[in-house]
Amino acid sequence: MEQIAEIAGTLIGIAYLYWEYKADDKVWLAGMLMPAISLVVYWQSGLYADFGINVYYLLVAVYGLYLWRRNPQGGPAEALPITHTPLARCPLLLLAFLVSFLLIGWMLCRTDSTVPWWDAFTTALSIVGMWMLARKWLEQWWVWMLVDVVSCGLYIYKGIYFYAALYGIYAVVAWFGYRKWKGLSGER
Repeated sequence: MEQIAEIAGTLIGIAYLYWEYKADDKVWLAGMLMPAISLVVYWQSGLYADFGINVYYLLVAVYGLYLWRRNPQGGPAEALPITHTPLARCPLLLLAFLVSFLLIGWMLCRTDSTVPWWDAFTTALSIVGMWMLARKWLEQWWVWMLVDVVSCGLYIYKGIYFYAALYGIYAVVAWFGYRKWKGLSGER
């Protein structure tokens, strides 16, 4: 049963990645479904921070869908533009990462997790990356590249091979996603 959930999550994850790459707001629909499935996989694998982050993903998916579909100036809805991460937000993003990392790592050290600090690292960085994606900031792709590479290795170590393959694909596509979004934003 766990492997069926893992395969379903992987397939939805591929659709998610495609829609993220295209900057299509359907990414948030997949972003609601994939975490629901992933909760089972991560709990059964003892990846408790990954389990917890999926609750956050569900909430941010609702927020992201709202942001991507609303018009900040009022009137008819239009797509949220792709922009760079404001420099003034970088210290706050770093602080959010560090506080999340230390808190999650500390909590995981009190469980039976076999990889508390690696699990905390990918989870804390994902918190930041998901927020950046919701705001449609170009640099979110760099965050995801790091999360994906580390997660791929972590999932191989934990024997979650379909998700390891998915995150390996994510890491490669994140580079192309960055290039695509850069072009969509009008940059070369």
